[in-house]
Amino acid sequence: MNDVSRGGSPVHRRSKAGHRWEGVDCLPYKEDEQARFKAISRQVLFSDPVLAAELRFFEVAPGGFSSLERHQHAHAVLVLHGHGQCLIGREVRRLEPHDLVTVPPWTWHQFRAASDASLGFLCMVNVDRDRPQLPSQEDLTDLQADPSIAAFLGALSHDGVDRVEDTKSKETRGLDLVTSRRDGRRFFGKRPRS
Repeated sequence: MNDVSRGGSPVHRRSKAGHRWEGVDCLPYKEDEQARFKAISRQVLFSDPVLAAELRFFEVAPGGFSSLERHQHAHAVLVLHGHGQCLIGREVRRLEPHDLVTVPPWTWHQFRAASDASLGFLCMVNVDRDRPQLPSQEDLTDLQADPSIAAFLGALSHDGVDRVEDTKSKETRGLDLVTSRRDGRRFFGKRPRS
């Protein structure tokens, strides 16, 4: 289990190379069979009921992306390194280091790393929070009526996959090792559902 701050106890974790911290597990992004995402990991840095908040670090590999979702709880995001784009509601924004992003409740959102760089960001949420809601086909049609959103989402939907391998390592449990038909790159993520 992670050595995370609990109940107001002081904890000091030294940083390690590659955006890792001592005593903090690198976890799969999600364990949701329905959500589509690619090449993203999660580390829970703080989870403290006294603070009523959880601080996570997400690392998105080049070309990777988070799931498109919305929920009742809000997010506060700080980009630490890399660049990419995010969809927040009805806006697609470019992301650079030190950008701040607020995701209001019930707002569609998705984060994507550029094809040539990873994207690392901190995300603060409530400790107690609801589960994400994925878009229905009607929601997707509505979002894609906007050309900029259609281009953003379209770039994510053309990544054909022709091979999936089972993985058992601690850092990638629940994820598939996927090979892209488009460019042969391999990544850990969920296979797109047809």
